[in-house]
Amino acid sequence: MAHIHEKVDFTAEVFVVFENKVLLRKHDKYGIWLSVGGHIELEEDPNQAAIREVKEEVGLDIELWDEGVQFTVQEENFKNLVPPAAVCRMRVEPTHEHVTFVYFARATSDAVIPEKADDEWRWVSNEDIASMDLKDNVREYALGALSALSS
Repeated sequence: MAHIHEKVDFTAEVFVVFENKVLLRKHDKYGIWLSVGGHIELEEDPNQAAIREVKEEVGLDIELWDEGVQFTVQEENFKNLVPPAAVCRMRVEPTHEHVTFVYFARATSDAVIPEKADDEWRWVSNEDIASMDLKDNVREYALGALSALSS
């Protein structure tokens, strides 16, 4: 989706875990390993964006990880959301930033169906992460997801 604002956009990214491995995807524009994710659309909340982006980009069904207190209030026009594992702000262009909701999630399968035939992705273990050239935040979040969701 196009940018909603010229200076700042809100995004959701998901570190998806299946059987002690986390999914990383090589970003087609920047050529670096990242999680799955993208912009939050105007009509959706961050949870919906996270689930949608994973389904669109890699074809997986996921359950967002929620280790927090489970609130049960249900009222008209009110919805509790699964909180992100982290929230960060990063510059992506000289004059543009993203505020990103970082989620951890479990996949129901490891059968990736990439959005584009030439998309590059990998299920990686702790050991794989140690030898990969990753941005520090991607490494930390990937290891965090594996720590939280591995059996």
